[in-house]
Amino acid sequence: MNYSIVVPVFNRPDEVDELLESLCSQTLKDFDVVIVEDGSQIPCKDVCDKYANILDLHYYFKENSGPGQSRNYGVERAKGEYVIILDSDAVTPPGFMQAIDDELRRQPSDAWGGPDAAHDSFTDIQKAISYAMTSFFTTGGIRGGKKQLDKKFYPRSFNLGVRREVYLQLGGFSTERFSKMALYGEDIDFSLRIYKGGYSCRLFPEAWLWHKRRTDFRRFWRQVYNSGYARINLWRKYPEALKPVHALPSVFTLGVAGLLLLFLAGLALYLFSTDHMSSAIGFALCELAPIPLILYSALIFIDSSIRNKSVKVGLISIPAVFIQLIGYGVGFLESLLTKKKHG
Repeated sequence: MNYSIVVPVFNRPDEVDELLESLCSQTLKDFDVVIVEDGSQIPCKDVCDKYANILDLHYYFKENSGPGQSRNYGVERAKGEYVIILDSDAVTPPGFMQAIDDELRRQPSDAWGGPDAAHDSFTDIQKAISYAMTSFFTTGGIRGGKKQLDKKFYPRSFNLGVRREVYLQLGGFSTERFSKMALYGEDIDFSLRIYKGGYSCRLFPEAWLWHKRRTDFRRFWRQVYNSGYARINLWRKYPEALKPVHALPSVFTLGVAGLLLLFLAGLALYLFSTDHMSSAIGFALCELAPIPLILYSALIFIDSSIRNKSVKVGLISIPAVFIQLIGYGVGFLESLLTKKKHG
């Protein structure tokens, strides 16, 4: 078996440098790399030239059309039996390619995806965001390599592999011009078409990599909000794309809002009520309403502190988790309530 790694790039030469450096250390060498520069103003050609004598590297520059079209462009020029789609902000451990090869030899698959992890060099906020995106207590551990709550595994484009013949038969990533918000559903759209085409797809738990996260909470909110919004758009296009698990962040969001309203109602009763009974009820509400959130925050703090071996990251993980769940939930609910049916 041989492999082609396809990477779309837009104005990220430093990240490409880190990715290519990590690929030089792979224990399995039977792969080539296709870099597709998507109309960048800050190209990575000089970076690629640095690795031209170390890796079997092919660099292409094209007009900007978005990551999906750039992946298709790269796969059309790839030569491997299998193509591996990576984001430019990924970094691979030395055994990444060997883990993929081992899995395919053990049990052949038409497509697959791998989990991601936080690197020691990540900032504390990036580690906290990585925890929020991979923890069992937030996403069910799906992106962290655990058995998913949904029986099917839907690979994401930061770490996705597929037989090249299957990719071409499916037409690759959608040719429609996705909006910025819809881009967050582009890889799920592709994964759904893998299953609809009757092809096999599964999680390769050992084929993990380091995936850099957003560097601040504002960008992280926008990312998860867009992901929640895109899920409803996908549901309107593919009814099977929506599972009960996808509604859990919205349930959490409504639950947090409900507890906050109970607390405010209790505070109003306690401060402004003229009779003893109402004042006591208000005091009780003020004490009881925050308890579920406090207990959940304590769970996140303890688990993240242990996983990251850092109390500081554990503390930062609390707002990261609330942003991850509420941001997704708000986007999901807003799209559900405001968008017209797809098509």
